Amino acid sequence: MDRLDLIAAFVAVAEQGSFVGAARKLARSPAAMTRAIAALEERYAVQLLHRTTRAVALTDAGERYFQQAKRFLSDYDELEEAIQGERVVPKGELTVAAPVVFGRLHVLPIVASFLMEQPAVNVDLMLLDRVVSYVDEGIDLGVRIGELPDSSLKATRVGSVRRVFCASSEYLARNGEPKSLDDLDRHAIVAATGSSVRQTEWLSGRGGARGTPKLIVNSVDAAIAAACAGVGVARFLSYQIEAAEKQGLLTRILHDNMSPPIPIHIVRPAGRHSSLKTALFIETAARELRARFGGEGEETTSTV
Repeated sequence: MDRLDLIAAFVAVAEQGSFVGAARKLARSPAAMTRAIAALEERYAVQLLHRTTRAVALTDAGERYFQQAKRFLSDYDELEEAIQGERVVPKGELTVAAPVVFGRLHVLPIVASFLMEQPAVNVDLMLLDRVVSYVDEGIDLGVRIGELPDSSLKATRVGSVRRVFCASSEYLARNGEPKSLDDLDRHAIVAATGSSVRQTEWLSGRGGARGTPKLIVNSVDAAIAAACAGVGVARFLSYQIEAAEKQGLLTRILHDNMSPPIPIHIVRPAGRHSSLKTALFIETAARELRARFGGEGEETTSTV
């Protein structure tokens, strides 16, 4: 087998979970599948599969290689079609990362619409409140909220949000409305630790006040629910409380102490070839997110 066939054999074995299933899928013998995996492992001097008498499973190295290999095969198919002058149809796997609440509210609807328009594409949407490693975790692109000083990424800005203070009308009726950051020392505070920026320290940049949290939870959604229930004053990104505001469950306070605009970017690894499906998704997502968050549309490369 040539190298492309070896990669295809590995992907088939990983997807089928057995050499027999992969052989059946590729119309080859199980022995040929076994030789292909052995050749790859010898080439890279690393074990890609754990083998038992009943099944096979990916090692950690194998999992990383599997994600990259699937993407490579999909991109290769698109390239062949383009060279042959045929209509290129986006297809294959696309892995997208986004913060949990933002992803649920704003990225998931974009993904759903994209899948309707591109039926040959499958999307793995990872909603994670942590900074991800795009190369190591096999992620094609993602949405990041905040500055990008610590990565090497191609970034397209699509808008901005702010951190805002809020509380329920019930809480404010019981305890009064704080008029300054210094007043927060006399109020109950709800904080979330589920985002990449801890909210247990409320420093304003103006010398600031620090509140002592009455309740700390590791989920933004749970913190919002607690604030709506009148537990205390909270601070969230503006998009996170839009629904609660519309329902009259939360009211913004301390308007003069909103944060400066926090940028929203669509990012992808700078050195990776952009497949057709990736380029089309970025185009679609950028258009939709700019309409909602006022992005200017510039593209930059953020490096360490």
